[in-house]
Amino acid sequence: MTILYLLIPLSLILLGLAVWAFFWAVKHDQFDDLEGPAHRILFDDDENDLSPEQRAARKKNAPSSHDNQEPPP
Repeated sequence: MTILYLLIPLSLILLGLAVWAFFWAVKHDQFDDLEGPAHRILFDDDENDLSPEQRAARKKNAPSSHDNQEPPP
C-alpha cells in the first residue's frame, strides 16, 4: 500500500512529461507532413535534398523523355 505513495506521483509526472512532449511536437510542426517521408523513399534520386535552384538546373540539363524515343513504324 505504501508503494502507491511513490507510484501515483511518479505516474503523474510521467503523464505530464508526455503531454508536454506532445504539445512541444505540435508547436514545432512535427506533424505537418506525415505522407511526404513515406513517398520520398520510393524515388531513386535524392531530389528532395537539393535546393530549388539545383533542382531547376538538373531539370534543364536532363534529356527529355521524348528525345530517346524512336519514331513509330
